Amino acid sequence: MGNLMNRVSFLRRLLGGREDAIDRRTRHLVDLCEALLAERAEFAGAALARDALDAYRRLDEHCREEFFDVLARGYSPSPEVVGRAADAYRADPTPENLLVLEEAIEPPRQELFRRLNMAPGGTAALVGMRGTLLKELAEHAEWRVIDADLLHLLRSWFNRGFLRLERIDWRTSALVLEKLIQYEAVHAVQGWRDLRRRLEADRRCFAFFHPQLPDEPIIFIEVALTQGMSSRVQPLLDVQAAVADPRNADCAVFYSITNCQEGLRGISFGNLLIKQVAQELQREFPHLRRFATLSPVPGFRRWLAGEAQLAGDEKAALARLEEPGWHLGEVPAALEKLLLSLCARYLLREKQGAEPRDAVARFHLANGAVLERLNWLGDTSEQGMTRSAGLMVNYVYRLSEVERNHERYFREHAVVASSQVEKLAREGAA
Repeated sequence: MGNLMNRVSFLRRLLGGREDAIDRRTRHLVDLCEALLAERAEFAGAALARDALDAYRRLDEHCREEFFDVLARGYSPSPEVVGRAADAYRADPTPENLLVLEEAIEPPRQELFRRLNMAPGGTAALVGMRGTLLKELAEHAEWRVIDADLLHLLRSWFNRGFLRLERIDWRTSALVLEKLIQYEAVHAVQGWRDLRRRLEADRRCFAFFHPQLPDEPIIFIEVALTQGMSSRVQPLLDVQAAVADPRNADCAVFYSITNCQEGLRGISFGNLLIKQVAQELQREFPHLRRFATLSPVPGFRRWLAGEAQLAGDEKAALARLEEPGWHLGEVPAALEKLLLSLCARYLLREKQGAEPRDAVARFHLANGAVLERLNWLGDTSEQGMTRSAGLMVNYVYRLSEVERNHERYFREHAVVASSQVEKLAREGAA
């Protein structure tokens, strides 16, 4: 009876005495959350966590918004309690007072999420909850405190020590293979035949998995084992292409990296994945001499159409890009040179703060790669032409230089590029 009164009192305080201001389903879930926070018995707590997550899953969009509002308003630290603890620590900075302050500033939301995680499937549910939250975060700035707490916990629960690297091949469970088709975000998989070609002897696919999401890849990478560094992606995606002998390959081309869980956005897995996969491939194929990507330039066309400082004759030449199928048939050499030089300038000179403007460039350069080469009409798919004017980039991972480049990037935000790309950027200077 006491616990029930406490929960009613909590809602009354939160809603200004109007408990009927929110839907009964939301009230029921909040009651379960309050009971879960009050419960001390482990078995009963796990049962309450399961019931709370079941109640959350049954909420419609309106009720979810109400629940997130309650989480944001009712589960933050008390300013008064934090203030008293801070004053006490300032006056007497003992370890004991520090512990009291740390306890005071931790939002009750974090403890609620920890307890929800006790339920079977709790981790997956919280990842899904954050994914739902992120979709509406731009319109609900007050929910950022919820996102911060979930991100803090998920970064701990999904650190490298909990992840396992697995190779994906045709013997992998159909459930996981279906997920690859579903999640692939760079080059869509056109059915089972396409997927099987991507898993043949001259291809490799690796993914990170987490013990609490055993059939859900966290992130996966697709690799082509080739002779020479590939400049075009369509041959790598051709289901009719003959399967090459991987023993003759001298280059591993990372042509697709996909993060699968929206709820884990902001947690970096790709740098670990690339480096570990490169080590795995080097062990399997000691003769590999180069590890490179074949990457898109997703913001290039948008930059050209918006903020690029272009001369009149450049604007006139680039008008051709608005014509359907402009790249088919003969393309003037001057237009090819112009696009390549402008793309080099975009990658090397255009910034977001101190870092490169292009998100893919930021990712690979921060990992210690070198911007090695630009490729004309490297991706002639509709998406490739719309986003990048067909251009693609080879970032090269020289394993002996990765750490040095990584440190230099974070210290100086230095963009390490080949002399060829540097020359193109100078030609594209406004």
